[in-house]
Amino acid sequence: PQPPPGDEQPPREDGGPRGEELPAPGPPPASPPQALSMNELQEITDDISKLTIAHEIVLNSDFKLQAASFSPKSLENRVKETLHKAFWDGLEEQLSASPPDYTRAIQLLQEIKEALLSLLLPRHNQLRSQIEEALDMELIRQEAEHGALDIHGLTTYVLGTMARLCAPVRDEEVRGLQSLTDPAQLLREIFRVLGLMKMDMLNFTIQSLRTHLQDHTVQYERKKFQELLEKLPNSLDRTREWLCKAAAEVSASSSQPPPHPAVSGSPAAHSQGAVSSSTTVPSLASVLNRGYANLLCWEPGQKEYPETLFMDQARLQEIQAQVNQLTIIAAVLLVTSGMCGSTLCGSPGFVARLKRVTKVLLEGLSCTRYEEALEDISDQVLQEVSRTLSQLGYVALTTDKCASLKGQIKSIADKGNAVRHVIEQRIHSFLSLFISPDGQNSQKEFPRGLDPIQEELLEVGRRFGSVIHHNR
Repeated sequence: PQPPPGDEQPPREDGGPRGEELPAPGPPPASPPQALSMNELQEITDDISKLTIAHEIVLNSDFKLQAASFSPKSLENRVKETLHKAFWDGLEEQLSASPPDYTRAIQLLQEIKEALLSLLLPRHNQLRSQIEEALDMELIRQEAEHGALDIHGLTTYVLGTMARLCAPVRDEEVRGLQSLTDPAQLLREIFRVLGLMKMDMLNFTIQSLRTHLQDHTVQYERKKFQELLEKLPNSLDRTREWLCKAAAEVSASSSQPPPHPAVSGSPAAHSQGAVSSSTTVPSLASVLNRGYANLLCWEPGQKEYPETLFMDQARLQEIQAQVNQLTIIAAVLLVTSGMCGSTLCGSPGFVARLKRVTKVLLEGLSCTRYEEALEDISDQVLQEVSRTLSQLGYVALTTDKCASLKGQIKSIADKGNAVRHVIEQRIHSFLSLFISPDGQNSQKEFPRGLDPIQEELLEVGRRFGSVIHHNR
């Protein structure tokens, strides 16, 4: 119905008729992710592959490229073996024909020539010219057409060149090829060993580049991350969630605001995130430190890792597993020491034996299986305690004390166990020192009760600090 005269209402700001409820205020709906073409997806995949390789070279001193391998029973392996067998059977059939057909042999010689040239260093100009001359493909084709191709002479030259270029570890394999007389089998083995030599050269190049990459990889990774972010603008959701959680934790545990309002207005205070005398925003450094420290408590299988840490997920999870193991070892030793006293624990080799037994029984176990492991550990600890008491001439533990010690050790499986909680806090606090900006070079006071695991904990701290400082 039309409104009576004089009651007309101006149109809504969005142009719609009056009388309808406006949409509730809030953020605009998220735009759907933009579809990517196959070429764009391939570019992104290539970028991530390059980024991952550069990252591994710098952070993993044992990183080496290896030839792709498939499970013997996999479909991929069956297809590969079928195709390879068909090719090599075809080569053997061509070479044993009368007159011989050199079509596939010439293809192989071309690839062998390219492989040899790829193994040369820039200074190998003379050897490069020799290979070009000895494996002149146009001349080889002409000789094949006139039935004058000397396969034996060519393979002899190739083997001699391989012997000059191969790493010492390949000497025996190259010498073994010289005993082969069947040309098809010899070409096949030459091709195989050349593949290994190319992998050796790639890994040698990686080792040579590592020092150079360490100086430039941070800038390279920043650039690549930015390029990926421009192509995939919604690709950092988990990183934002991780940082927001850390920021909330830092804010919740922060102390009272600065006592002097004037200080909060200074540039220095603003650089630390203080925006007023009553509201303090946590600094970026404190948020990052909390976020990185939280990785030591990451619940496996519950949440995805932050996208910016995907390349280090396996490394960080291995560190987390070691921290969990060291926590249990230290807790077992502390409980045993509290029950048996300093005299027994001061006996030469006693603590080392308990530590070794506990470590062996925990090796390779996830934290979900600690309960059953601690059952066995408690039995082993009691055996070691009884044996050592007997050797020292002391009275054996009473039945009640044995039951109490075993029960206390088994209770360490509970995450809420007081001893385990204290040890865990001390370890995490100690490791947090390694991720501060000057953490790798500063002196660190070792926490009480962790002396038996000092060596292992220092190594874990160095590894943790190395990964975090690179990512920071």
